[in-house]
Amino acid sequence: MVPLSWYLLLSALLFAIGAVGALWRRNAITIFLSIELMLNSVNLSLVAYARILAVRTGELAAAHTGQVIVFFVLAVAAAEAAVGLALFIAVYRNRRTIDVNRQDLMRW
Repeated sequence: MVPLSWYLLLSALLFAIGAVGALWRRNAITIFLSIELMLNSVNLSLVAYARILAVRTGELAAAHTGQVIVFFVLAVAAAEAAVGLALFIAVYRNRRTIDVNRQDLMRW
């Protein structure tokens, strides 16, 4: 059995990569993908904790509970991706760029 610390270390590494990508990139799609990577790292830690809980308590339902929650989170993330990409297309059609430093949509 793989220790919980390995899952958490991998989750923290993925979250750090996503955070660096979200903070340092200028392309909106790259920022969006970095946020999705951060979301998936949280999902990994959630499943790992649910698995450890199932092992310690002896209940198989606890492990499946974490997977079901992750399933719903991924469904919401898929809807978010569809709406986000539609927004990127709309911004690109109006501004001809999706560089976040060149966007001034809130200015008069």
